Amino acid sequence: MPKPTKGPRLGGGPAHERLLLANQAAALFTHKRITTTETKAKRLRPVAERLITFAKRGDLHSRRRVLSSIGDKTVVHELFTEIAPLVAEREGGYTRITKIGNRKGDNAPMAVIELVLEPVTPKVKKSSTKTAAKPVEEAPAETTEAPAEETAQTEAPAEAEAPAETEASAEDESK
Repeated sequence: MPKPTKGPRLGGGPAHERLLLANQAAALFTHKRITTTETKAKRLRPVAERLITFAKRGDLHSRRRVLSSIGDKTVVHELFTEIAPLVAEREGGYTRITKIGNRKGDNAPMAVIELVLEPVTPKVKKSSTKTAAKPVEEAPAETTEAPAEETAQTEAPAEAEAPAETEASAEDESK
């Protein structure tokens, strides 16, 4: 049995809170980021991440479960066809909450909740970091040498052109 939330609910009763969070999740999937209060953003995060997890499965049962909470078929279609493939490699943490200060009118703390759609970079295991650390240490040494060689090469043609010009001017003067 799910554990009930403690404290006051958003919007009054539990049914209104479910509708409010479903509407905010639909807006999040449509616009990829929304600005809301910190409390609503924190309550929306697990709802949105659960719906994205269903979308990653991609089967009919998952689609119907998402449709039961979000009634808009276009939003569900966008979630399953556009958002789910972008987060397929990610194992969680599909949303990011960024605090943006207080609202001007009532001084409520505001936040931006957005989808994390960047490709995930795989973490390197500790055992492989020792072997991977050696080539990483060599790579900066090569990069520091490369600009020095380029500067030497760029200076050398300038020096080579100078004697050629003096020889050409000497031939012109002798004629």
